[in-house]
Amino acid sequence: MSETINAPAGTSPVGTGGAGAKRRRATFHRLRVSEIRSLTTDSIEVTFHVPEELADDYDYAPGQYVALRGRIDGQEIRRSYSICAEPVRGEIKVAIKKTLGGVFSTWANEELKVGDELEVMNPQGAFTSSHSVNITSMNDAEQLAAREVAKNAHVHLVAFAAGSGITPIMAITRAVLAASANSSVDLVYANRSSSDVMFAEELGDMKDRYPSRFAIHHVLSREQRINPLLSGRIDAEKLTELLDHVIQVDRTDEWFLCGPFELVQMCRDTLAERGVPEEAIRFELFTTGNPQDPQGQTGRVVHVDPSGENVEITFTLDGLTGQVESPVAAHETVLNAALRSRPDVPFACAGGVCGTCRAKVVDGEYEMAENFALEPDEVAAGYVLTCQTRPTGKTLSVDFDS
Repeated sequence: MSETINAPAGTSPVGTGGAGAKRRRATFHRLRVSEIRSLTTDSIEVTFHVPEELADDYDYAPGQYVALRGRIDGQEIRRSYSICAEPVRGEIKVAIKKTLGGVFSTWANEELKVGDELEVMNPQGAFTSSHSVNITSMNDAEQLAAREVAKNAHVHLVAFAAGSGITPIMAITRAVLAASANSSVDLVYANRSSSDVMFAEELGDMKDRYPSRFAIHHVLSREQRINPLLSGRIDAEKLTELLDHVIQVDRTDEWFLCGPFELVQMCRDTLAERGVPEEAIRFELFTTGNPQDPQGQTGRVVHVDPSGENVEITFTLDGLTGQVESPVAAHETVLNAALRSRPDVPFACAGGVCGTCRAKVVDGEYEMAENFALEPDEVAAGYVLTCQTRPTGKTLSVDFDS
């Protein structure tokens, strides 16, 4: 996933929550880098060793993500990255692609080495399948039982990925194909050129292992291919051709979209026009399409004017309640205000994408600017992304523990 304001790769990163997704309190632990593998000239796969005493905390479903936190040039930086492998007890694998101007991704690609330790958040996110065939959580007895039942399930998934958006798709595809001999996956993977294809060898191996159940369609924007449909950017016309002539829309049970906002939104709109139900579409974003300058890791500086008009924000975290005043003129988010009082308030992307800063409004009026992480039923129940939520009344109370 990208590192500007990402979730991962939404919404959960984003999208509707699958059966394997878990909502849990975001916590960090220091994990050791056990392996670093080059994927392309500007991307790596990083493996973290998870000690047995923490293994239960790092159980995950394919498609979820972790946030990494470290100090670079004296500044705390955190970025979210999708887990790129099916669950294996004792390890977490993420792929990090170096982006232009990316502080964390550049540092990781150029300086991170085996033996280093980083703070790694426990897995989060709902970019997971709603079909039990894709439930591969390691430690949940009910989920493992469901997986046994699903061994003969007929499930067909279609994924559209661009660049590093392949990372959660790799985990999902591997798990689905391994879980049931009757499952199948179509993957449309967009890149600039063949040298930019992450996990090229692994994708080829999966094609060889599952020749009748896994189809991959590489679309290269800067490299001419024999089939003109697979050359150039995926625009509305090309997407229509792919859906008309390559993808069997009517027999697809679930769709996974992971990439930049424009591509994901175009796919969502086109699928909706073709009658694909919203609940069958999972999506995860690189950015919201309206990126903002980061406001720091500890809350931007806001000075309260005792003689001015202030809003009182109350928040509950880990059973403890805190209060902080926020000047009306600052138009400050709940997350920013809370971070000035407690630096351990959970967040990862601060861009309305990952959902880590989710909380429930207990009392007060508010507005939420962006939401690429919460389900409609969560919003209806009063849940908000605190990084995007601002009070519109004199008081606002939220609960991070709900």
